Amino acid sequence: QVQLVESGGGLVQTGGSLRLSCAASGRTFSSYAMGWFRQAPGKEREFVVAISRSGGSTVYADSVKGRFTISRDSAKNTVYLQMNSLKPEDTAVYYCAADRFSGLFSGSDHYIPDYWGQGTQVTVSS
Repeated sequence: QVQLVESGGGLVQTGGSLRLSCAASGRTFSSYAMGWFRQAPGKEREFVVAISRSGGSTVYADSVKGRFTISRDSAKNTVYLQMNSLKPEDTAVYYCAADRFSGLFSGSDHYIPDYWGQGTQVTVSS
């Protein structure tokens, strides 16, 4: 069992930055690919980014390429999402995800990972 706890969300102006964190419980953090999804009000869940178990591979949604960066720290059992040049359309609840397999790298909005966090709200004002 893995528990994921996100933090770092908040309110920021257009063009600003935020860094989300996702702390994972357990001693098997390195066994999981990690990722982030988001869901805006009235919209379907959207894949954002994924990172491999080793941290050596990443895949980003086109909408965030060049602005968001995912990283992971195995010593802290934590994955980070650095979000720069934020836009109002980035407003959403952001969910951390953990998966034992490579399905996160499909980039599918509909993929269901093994574990989800509770979500953290990101609001970008115009």
